[in-house]
Amino acid sequence: MDVDYRAIPIIALICNLIVVAGSCVKHQKMNMIPWKYVLPCIVVSMPFAFLGGNTQVDKEVFVIVLAVVLIISGMTMMMNHNPIKLFSDHIDSIIGKTTVYITSSILGYIAGLVGIGGGIFFAPILHLTQTLPVRIIPAFTSLFILANSLAGLTGQMIKNHSAGNFLIKPEYLWLFIAVFLGGQLGSHLGLKFINSDIIRRMTAVLVIYVGCRLLII
Repeated sequence: MDVDYRAIPIIALICNLIVVAGSCVKHQKMNMIPWKYVLPCIVVSMPFAFLGGNTQVDKEVFVIVLAVVLIISGMTMMMNHNPIKLFSDHIDSIIGKTTVYITSSILGYIAGLVGIGGGIFFAPILHLTQTLPVRIIPAFTSLFILANSLAGLTGQMIKNHSAGNFLIKPEYLWLFIAVFLGGQLGSHLGLKFINSDIIRRMTAVLVIYVGCRLLII
């Protein structure tokens, strides 16, 4: 779409905030957000998300990193997992906490750098490691995405402060409207009607396709 590559993370992070804000409200009303586990991850990851957003990167490097991140995340989401209904014991161990915090830091930096909120990675990781109950993972990742998108967007705006006026154009408004409407509908359907495995696999195919397109272009 001939969009300035510097605007892509900013647009993506704003879209993240619009989508997950409503999701977080819905999950909180249903008392599904695991505050005990998600808050430490947010505290650890947000500085790295800000650092990622504030990192200067060339267009070629940005496109390659974004493509690779999308393809890897899509492949991870395609993996089968056995859902659990209870919290894993190892999440409260020293090794478990250390692993989760390191993962949060890495995903936070990636989130700020390329505009992906981190949840697209964290969700399949939590599924595969059987760390959290399957119903709790969307609530965990929604809040994680919200916090890191905010931190990453702050870093991006500081980095591009001199170009900020022309990076976000009025014609991008339809993107924000679309993700708001789609996010509300998707959150409602995902919580009550549509099988999560179907959503996961559809998302995986989409992000792998986009990643491959970026590499080909």
